[in-house]
Amino acid sequence: MAPETQVQQRDAQTHLLANGMVLVGEPTDAVQSAALSLMVPSGYSADPAERLGLSSLLCDMVLRGAGTRDSRALINDLEILGVERGESVGVSQTTFSAATVATNLDEALGIYADVVRRPHLPTDQLEAGKLVCLQELRGVDDEPSQRLIQELRRRTYPKPWGRSSQGDESGITSSTADEVREYWTQSFRPEGAILGVAGNFEWAQLVQCVEELFADWKTVKVKPVIELPSEDLPTHIHQESNQCHLGIAFPSVPYCNPNYLRAWAAVGVLSGGMSSRLFTEVREKRGLCYTVSASLHTQRERARVLCYAGTTAERAQETLDVTFAELIKLRDGVEQSELDRLKARIKSGLIMQQESTSARSGAIARDWYHLGRVRSLQEVGTLIDQLTSRDINEFLESHPPSDFTFTTLGPTKLTLPEEK
Repeated sequence: MAPETQVQQRDAQTHLLANGMVLVGEPTDAVQSAALSLMVPSGYSADPAERLGLSSLLCDMVLRGAGTRDSRALINDLEILGVERGESVGVSQTTFSAATVATNLDEALGIYADVVRRPHLPTDQLEAGKLVCLQELRGVDDEPSQRLIQELRRRTYPKPWGRSSQGDESGITSSTADEVREYWTQSFRPEGAILGVAGNFEWAQLVQCVEELFADWKTVKVKPVIELPSEDLPTHIHQESNQCHLGIAFPSVPYCNPNYLRAWAAVGVLSGGMSSRLFTEVREKRGLCYTVSASLHTQRERARVLCYAGTTAERAQETLDVTFAELIKLRDGVEQSELDRLKARIKSGLIMQQESTSARSGAIARDWYHLGRVRSLQEVGTLIDQLTSRDINEFLESHPPSDFTFTTLGPTKLTLPEEK
């Protein structure tokens, strides 16, 4: 019998370009693919207040031709290379993700170097770009659960960190071609840019390729983002419907904090699978809602646990009360049996991440952004194995769920629970 093939994952390596851009790579033997995640410091937190959505519009426009390729040729060449791609605008970065067979990695990198450094930003396609952004914006309006979470973030995060990535209709429609180009000049820059690459490649060859593509990318001085208090908005948003959507948020610790894994595990016990507390107590036992969840949402310097429940208008008040009671109950700690079930799910996720170059390229880029280093899957696995219910309970004693923010969306204003 032939021996089982194992993925030979080498240690991640880093290379700092003179202009401030960082390359992080994790070579992996026994796979035939390679993936990249290119993060540029163009997030919606830096959108001008009167042009919310400008970063989203720019993300669309840079793909409408770059370098020697017009819009059609750019997309066609990516498809010829078999690239599976994605783009997203976050609070502090715009991320371009791509995966392809390893032999096409250098050519794919060349295309993305053109996209971020030499986009055409064609004026005659600006209105088409705006229409794409407006469709995404209206798609959120048509999905109450997404709208609820966006409204909850606006109320719990200080400005501008709680903004919507889609912006608003006024900001998108008012943006001009000159403003798009000026925003690109200021925000698509090497200092703060991170390129994560995972898969079958040789490190020395990758460093040479990235130096050739990005070394002469000029730096740009930018103004720091000014933080302001969160928006003072009503807790209830009226919407005629038979449904009601509920949101509760409370502060937690960000990814860079040494206690992050403990905080994340506590939320996993609360909401992570059909044996989690929220699913069991709110949905399964009482049948109060059709969906309920909680997640730890982290930014670089701040984090919140965001809880959501969707239910009928008639059962909304009870759903809110029971969900809140479970958050308060979390202060009393978790059981080892709950943590054991969570660990099994986490390890399954780590195994799947190891087999996905796309997942690893994104993970190592995010690690560098938040930690200034890359953690191997083995290191993460060890940290999880060592985690105990006592660790989590000590964290909950010092960081109990508190300072809650509420948001409800539906036909009737609800009575908010009082923190005890």
